[in-house]
Amino acid sequence: MSWDFALILFILLVITGIVWAVDFFYLRSRRQRRAAAEMAVFDSNPQGVGTLEAAQRRQEAYDRAHRVPWWVEYCVSFFPVILFVFVLRSFIVEPFRIPSGSMLPTLQNGDLILVNKFEYGIRLPVIDKKVIELGSPKRGDVLVFRYPVDPKVDYIKRVIGLPGDEVLYQNKTLYVNGQQVPHTRAGDFYEPDRSSYVGRYTEQLGDAKYSILLNKQASQGLMPIIDFPYRTHCQYMQNGVRCSVPDGHYFMMGDNRDNSLDSRYWGFVPEQNIVGRAFFIWMNFSEPSRIGGFQ
Repeated sequence: MSWDFALILFILLVITGIVWAVDFFYLRSRRQRRAAAEMAVFDSNPQGVGTLEAAQRRQEAYDRAHRVPWWVEYCVSFFPVILFVFVLRSFIVEPFRIPSGSMLPTLQNGDLILVNKFEYGIRLPVIDKKVIELGSPKRGDVLVFRYPVDPKVDYIKRVIGLPGDEVLYQNKTLYVNGQQVPHTRAGDFYEPDRSSYVGRYTEQLGDAKYSILLNKQASQGLMPIIDFPYRTHCQYMQNGVRCSVPDGHYFMMGDNRDNSLDSRYWGFVPEQNIVGRAFFIWMNFSEPSRIGGFQ
């Protein structure tokens, strides 16, 4: 959906930009010459010169000669606005809306967030080809990416495994490269989707410290929902899944561990699918107090 909007925005930018350029370099001077010619003809007739009526007729003649077609006026007016929005959302930040509770308690349904578009490199709009390398995702980053199963859909999850990592999720415990990722109980959290309370834990992965939801008593069957690329890199067991992350890919999980459709089910996220790092909640109309940054 965001890709479709980017394409529409790009088409509007091209159309208004062409009209703006034609008007700036050709039509504007043409109107000025036409208006000057009209004034020369008008001024060559001295009859009534100096009267208020003559001045009004002269101004009307000038306005007619200098009139801008409505479609040119609209394009010229909207071009700077469209250019600003296009540059902002293509290279700097892009807004997204959280559509589900898979990232609870970090992000909740209805949060309007901002995504950093340049932290991991500069990409050409629409074709999404990286042209400048600036960095790469770290374990614990919250990313917006195009869903590998349907790239027209945007997903948001947390980076758990980097290229080359081994990720094991077994008995609701997370291991990265053989090391258990520590988490400690931090009370309970009411989950609206299930209308019940679930355990809240503080987890630390590398330098990132964040909250997750986990019901250690409930069963959770982990099985692939599709035959995803590099399926042979994952081994599904009765009580978990073990995956070796291929080069150029990432293993993603939601913070709501028992209620998130993520890499445990549909595989890895290719680097080219990454949109950017989510870093700020700029509004939630149901709960304005949520505005601010998050881990």
